[in-house]
Amino acid sequence: MKLANLKKSITALSALLVVLFVVNCSSEDDSGGNSSSPTILVTGSIGAFGEVSVLSSSPSQSIQVKGDNLSSNLSISATANFEVSIDNASFSSQLTISNDIANAGNQTVYVRFSPFVSASGAISGEISMQSNSATTKTVSLSGIALSSTPMINVNVSNFNFEDTAVSQQSASSTLFVNGNNLTAAIDLSVTEGFEISLDGTAFSTVLELPSETANDQTTIFLRFAPTTIGNVSGTLSLVSFDTETVEVTLSGESTPVISNYVTFNQERLAFGSGFNQTATQTFNLHDDLTNIEAIKMYVKLTCPSGGCDEWDVYANVKVKDDASGELYELGRYITPYWNDNSQLERGFEFDVTDFKSLLTGSTELRIRTECWNDRGYEVTVDFDYIEGTPDYPYYAISRVIAYDNWSTSGVPYGVSHAFDLDKTIAIPSNAESTHLRTIISGWGQASPSDGDGRPCAEWCYRAHDVKINGANMFQHDLTPLGCASNPVSNQAPGNWQPDRAGWCPGMVVPVRTDDFATSMAGNSFGFEYQYEGGWTNDNQNGNAFYATSTFVVVKSNTPIEKPVVTE
Repeated sequence: MKLANLKKSITALSALLVVLFVVNCSSEDDSGGNSSSPTILVTGSIGAFGEVSVLSSSPSQSIQVKGDNLSSNLSISATANFEVSIDNASFSSQLTISNDIANAGNQTVYVRFSPFVSASGAISGEISMQSNSATTKTVSLSGIALSSTPMINVNVSNFNFEDTAVSQQSASSTLFVNGNNLTAAIDLSVTEGFEISLDGTAFSTVLELPSETANDQTTIFLRFAPTTIGNVSGTLSLVSFDTETVEVTLSGESTPVISNYVTFNQERLAFGSGFNQTATQTFNLHDDLTNIEAIKMYVKLTCPSGGCDEWDVYANVKVKDDASGELYELGRYITPYWNDNSQLERGFEFDVTDFKSLLTGSTELRIRTECWNDRGYEVTVDFDYIEGTPDYPYYAISRVIAYDNWSTSGVPYGVSHAFDLDKTIAIPSNAESTHLRTIISGWGQASPSDGDGRPCAEWCYRAHDVKINGANMFQHDLTPLGCASNPVSNQAPGNWQPDRAGWCPGMVVPVRTDDFATSMAGNSFGFEYQYEGGWTNDNQNGNAFYATSTFVVVKSNTPIEKPVVTE
């Protein structure tokens, strides 16, 4: 009985050993045994090669390279001015050792410094060893190339200067220059728009490095000194006897000189609580317009502490013409619902160059917003006088029609009226350019609405004609401007996104410029502004108005008088 039990125990133990053996074998198979990742092993180092003449080679130095479990060939390459070899006889920039040989044991790799003819001074490089799936190994190399060839060396091949105003100078940049084996001076020169200096103080367009110091390192200061506006490209040339000319590329963007004048500064416009919808003041503006190419006006709105007006309201800026005492509309805008125009860095932008003859010296300006509550806006108006070459040095401007004080002081639409829209305009004999400048925007919710449910004149799309001597010459299309894309988009919950007829809440009302094909010099012609017909106000939902201002602008190369406008 005991013997039988013993036999059973031995049988069970044997079965257990077999299972453990199978599991252990399976575990080894799953792990892949003791295999290792491909590895490149490098033994030894390469010291500095010292001074070596160009087109010759230094004595070689060596390292030991070995592969471990490499599955592809070992590639060894050297950067420019260095070479490698496996027999210390045949050198090149690259060699290959098969993976079998590399895995078999250490391989001696020889390295030497062989500077090219163009090499000069301290040279750095490396050799790299690569094989698929193995980490690349590198060894740093250095040497000094000695050249007998005359050569000019610079440390930078191009400079791109910061934006610089025309007739001003940029900050200076530095360039290191040295010669090799030069026997003559180095002459330096720059093209127009750039300057060079030896001390960073006295700048000119030409310099000379004497032959005695031509082979020493010299610091050259360069700066951008533009004389024209726009992108400027140029060259610094370095020339010496019996050597190749070296050129350094220069570039920079020249910007115009701008004189800025702040006039109204956060002037509160509102209705009630002691505030007014209008403010008038006199300011001293730019005196000399000789080289003023353009004048830009900016209107910045900010909300008072109690918040902005919740409505989109009619607003404009006017300048006084001292000769006539009339106020000329420089620009018109519609305020945003509920907010200001802080989403625009400088606010609303207007080109007011047409009025340059009025925007000089002591100038009276008027600002107005049609706010009907005591919140209103804080209004800041400033002007940029941009220097450049004017299209013509002399401008003059006259008012043709001006029904633009308020939204509802515009020309009534769809009803009979007594507004004078017919004028006669006489152009000075020395005019070389003549154009009309018009601003128009519709107001009111008058019926009947157009077929798509658009009442007039805020919403109904129209095309109005400018007649010259009784014939249609110019047309003003009051069509969508894309209100939903207005960058002044912080107008919730106002109804700012639907398209109006030729304007949008929180946007400049566009200027419509009509250029005559000829100068019109010495001519007198009839002018009539004709609003599109075919629509009659049924007086069931209020009135419709078109606030309209038109000016005639003349330009000349000689002093010019204002056009004469008569009834």
